[in-house]
Amino acid sequence: MRVSLGVTNFTWPAVNELDAIARQADEGGLDTLWVADHLVQAEPGTEPTDPMLEAYATLGHLTAITERIRLGAMVTAVSFRPPALLVKAVTTIDVLSGGRAWLGLGAGYHQGEATMMGLPLPATAERFEQVEETVRLALQMWSGNDQPFTGTHVSAQNPIGRPLPATRPHPPILIGGAGEQKTLRLVARYAQACNIFDIPDGGRTVRHKLDVLARHCDTENRDPAEIDKTISTRVLPTATIDDITAQLTRLTDLGLDHAVVITSGPWQRTTLNTLIKATTRVA
Repeated sequence: MRVSLGVTNFTWPAVNELDAIARQADEGGLDTLWVADHLVQAEPGTEPTDPMLEAYATLGHLTAITERIRLGAMVTAVSFRPPALLVKAVTTIDVLSGGRAWLGLGAGYHQGEATMMGLPLPATAERFEQVEETVRLALQMWSGNDQPFTGTHVSAQNPIGRPLPATRPHPPILIGGAGEQKTLRLVARYAQACNIFDIPDGGRTVRHKLDVLARHCDTENRDPAEIDKTISTRVLPTATIDDITAQLTRLTDLGLDHAVVITSGPWQRTTLNTLIKATTRVA
C-alpha cells in the first residue's frame, strides 16, 4: 500500500505552515502530495471565503521545497483551464521537480464555484468529451508531436510541448471519479491511476467499482494491474497509529494499491506524524 497526503484545507494561522507539512511528508516517505484544485474553499464544513490556494502555483512552490515526493492536483476540472495551458503547467512541474508530477484530471462538478468565479462548466456529457480530448492532446504534446490537434471541443494548430517532460514516456495520468459508464472507461483506456471514494458500506461499493474497471480493461485489452487503484480516505485528527493502520489494512484487503489520505480541517504536524508511523506498518 502506497500512502499519499491530500491537502484540501489551507486555514492554518500562517499559510507557510504548508511548507512544514510538505517537508514532513517528503522526509517521511509518503508517495505523493496532492492539493485540491479549487479556486474557492469547498471542503464540507468550511465557507467559500476560507483560504484556498491555486493548485498549480502551489505545486510549483512545492517543487522547490521538496526533494522526492511526487506532486499532483486531486483533481483538475477539465473545463477550468485551456487544455494546452494545463499540459504545459504539468510539464513544467515535472521538469523542475526532476520527474515528480502527476496529471490529475476529472470532469468537474462544482457549479457554485464556476458561477462565483466566472469559470465555464459545460454540460456533463461535453465535459467528459473534454476529458478524453485533453488526455489525447497531452499524450501528443508529451510525445513531441507538434502537428495540429483537432477535436470536437479541444483544438490546437501547433501544440508545441517543449521541453518534453522529465518523466518518460510521460507523467502518469490519474482520472478521478467513479462513474461506471464514462469515468472508469476513460481510466481503462488512457490512465495510469484511478481515484475512487471510501464509502462506508463494508467495501461493497469499492469492490463493485474495481470489478467495473476490470471489465473496462478487458474491453480495452488492458491489464488492470497496470492501473494504480487509489482511494481518497479521511482520518480524524485524533486517530491513533492503530486506527490508521487498521484503516489502511482494510483498504489493502479490498484490492487497493494507494491511499490518498485527507483529514478534517488543515493538516497538523502531529496527525501527519501519526500517519507516517502507520504507513511504515503497511508499506
